Amino acid sequence: MADQDSNAAPNKSKRSNGKSGDLGFEAELFKAADKLRGNMEPSDYKHVALGLIFLKHISDSFEAKRAELLADYPDGAEDRDEYAAENVFWVPPTARWSHLRANAKQPSIGKMIDEAMIAIEKENENLKGVLPKDYARPALNAVMLGELVDLISGIALGQNKGEARDVLGRVYEYFLGQFAGSEGKRGGEFYTPRSVVRVMVEMIEPYKGRVYDPCCGSGGMFVQSEKFVELHGGRIGDIAVYGQESNYTTWRLCKMNLAVRGIDADIKWNSEGSFHKDELRDLKAAFILANPPFNISDWGGERLREDVRWRYGVPPAGNANFAWVQHIVHHLSPSGVAGVVLANGSMSSTQNGEDAIRRALIEGVGDAPGVVDCMVALPGQLFYSTQIPVCLWFLARDKSNGIARTAKLRDRRGEILFIDARKLGHMVDRTRKEFSDADIAKVTRAYHAWRGEGEAGAYEDMPGFCKSATLQEIKAHGYVLTPGRYVGAADVEDDDTSFSERFSALQSKLEGDFEASSKLTATIRQKLSGLAPNG
Repeated sequence: MADQDSNAAPNKSKRSNGKSGDLGFEAELFKAADKLRGNMEPSDYKHVALGLIFLKHISDSFEAKRAELLADYPDGAEDRDEYAAENVFWVPPTARWSHLRANAKQPSIGKMIDEAMIAIEKENENLKGVLPKDYARPALNAVMLGELVDLISGIALGQNKGEARDVLGRVYEYFLGQFAGSEGKRGGEFYTPRSVVRVMVEMIEPYKGRVYDPCCGSGGMFVQSEKFVELHGGRIGDIAVYGQESNYTTWRLCKMNLAVRGIDADIKWNSEGSFHKDELRDLKAAFILANPPFNISDWGGERLREDVRWRYGVPPAGNANFAWVQHIVHHLSPSGVAGVVLANGSMSSTQNGEDAIRRALIEGVGDAPGVVDCMVALPGQLFYSTQIPVCLWFLARDKSNGIARTAKLRDRRGEILFIDARKLGHMVDRTRKEFSDADIAKVTRAYHAWRGEGEAGAYEDMPGFCKSATLQEIKAHGYVLTPGRYVGAADVEDDDTSFSERFSALQSKLEGDFEASSKLTATIRQKLSGLAPNG
């Protein structure tokens, strides 16, 4: 555990063994921070801790840019445009982390943090209404708050600007995930597990263009998209980020999460949500990533019977799953692709016309093309919020064409790829599973090879894992999209042992077991016969 009295969090870290894990110090830091939580509910403490991490980040970024300007161009140190040009927020003197750290042991530290948050919002228009401002409330222990300030002070201490941003971003992301786990079902409302997001991002490869999430939670899809761009030699800013969120508290978490990462984004909020008040009505995105709430029955569908988005059929008023799918297809650009998390029922439901909508999405209807490109069945226990089995839908607006990074894709009309990933993943604790790097690579390579990306190699069906099915095969299965129906059973390795040899070996083992059982029975009877009855 990080030493709370040292006022420094450990900076050295190691990657875990290709298991999509986090840097070691992040877990230690969270343990130390969680110890300070005391009896406070995780849902409340989340905002306390994440707000301070955010404040430390923007203050560090400001101080680093200010030091740079003082060294190279002193006159620019007070020019706000110099900071804005590099997406650095202006931080007034009393809001700077150095000032708060110097006063961490003061009983008024909560009031000072609130004043810092207010001052930052006043100076930065796009942070208005985003930052938490209730650190002075009586229920928040000032001693605990001071110790948390000291603990966070050590994050990225002495590292250069780029490294510091990356470290603080990872800490923010790790804390979000841990708080989601603590909150259970409520946590799932703002957080999609990172290994699931990685599968989605690496499948659709958002390399350049607009990225959209209509129910963006805390912004994890965008963070992973930016990581993908940077990992493949692109620049932050090669993608333009758009999103909408109906929960105000979650919207604030998202704005801070993206700001910590230096991601400039247009994230809209209204309480009515994307169906009833689509803030980005005219947006057409090259990439859409979404984890909408599952099986929502009170989405107000009865008020949207006539809507331009329902080209594949009017979704039932009692379930929003196919409303989300069609909202997403509506916002795709002519060659856009999407990845969507949905409950497994979406693959096979026949209620209230959902089977007809699914068929239309597969085959196309009128001038609306078939858009289902790939289906992935996921293992259980990946999500904090639900034990409902889930799947991934990958949609392509134009299956006849497309570009993935530099590769021209093949014509995939008349086919859908099915991937059964239910046997992948490893347990990271008693209740939750994650994909390893190798798991993610196995799934994404199959999809990339199937759609014609040369770097992924030649595609082949793999019994028990993946199958490229024709529309005729899918029709024969009643347009059900469950991968298990198509991929079949895995091949059993042939060890050249004949049936008679196997049977003989099994019979010998069984005879030995019978003999051992007879000896044990005789021994027990002998012991019992020697016991005198109570009299």
